[in-house]
Amino acid sequence: MIDTLSTDVPDGEERITLRVEDGVAVLTLCCPERLNGWSWESSRQLGLLADRIRFDPAVRVVLLRADGRAFCAGIDVTAPGGAITGRSPAERTQRYYEGIRWVHERFAVFAGLPQPVVAAVQGYCLGFGFELALLADIRVAADDAVFALPEAQLGVAVDAGGDLRIAREAGAGWAKFLALTGRRIDVRTAERLGLVQLVVERARLDTAAREVAAGIAANAPLAVRAVKRDIDAFADAGLAAALDRTAMAAALTLTSEDVREGYAAGSARRQPGFEGR
Repeated sequence: MIDTLSTDVPDGEERITLRVEDGVAVLTLCCPERLNGWSWESSRQLGLLADRIRFDPAVRVVLLRADGRAFCAGIDVTAPGGAITGRSPAERTQRYYEGIRWVHERFAVFAGLPQPVVAAVQGYCLGFGFELALLADIRVAADDAVFALPEAQLGVAVDAGGDLRIAREAGAGWAKFLALTGRRIDVRTAERLGLVQLVVERARLDTAAREVAAGIAANAPLAVRAVKRDIDAFADAGLAAALDRTAMAAALTLTSEDVREGYAAGSARRQPGFEGR
């Protein structure tokens, strides 16, 4: 089950670390051996760290980055508490609905930080990883970055609003194309669609992202925060209602027979046989 009560992170269980330097809060996904796979615990830690950053006068901008060869390859299916249980299909669906809504709330806290967020993306940026990167205000990507929303290939609806944010940034047609096919796109395509603002060589990713963050941190904080709020107010109109529909769609698909078939087929490296049940 989801830990919604703890406000600490035991030593050795960090999935995200925080370091503040020169006005920049550096958040690092720190599980490279699992390609920084996402979990319920990752969402909890993201919310906790966002709360710490929010009122820190020393933080003028946030840099979201990842250790290793991938930014985030999607859900970590090996993480504890991955599947939600229930005494009946209805109860399990209801618990998934509330769980996904809880994740949306953690993501909203992060996306709604008064400080702008710059994401530095390398390698695989898939599923929840893509959705996480889309929470940032600006995305800097390495030339080896690959993006996809493969959920439908596993029998799941896109559950954290990534498709909605793609529709906002690139248009509804591209959001449907990526979410309905699960097709991967390279970094140049992502840049052309407006999903990435700057592409650099892999060796320069950290330097380039820090330069962007430093440039923002050097500007007037009140003006920077006002610009972010104003643009988000315009761009996110209608997002809250759409996210609630997303949570219910995710809950229904996560408790379906299709999702069991999707993951079984993925493990066996075969084509799934979905029946819409």
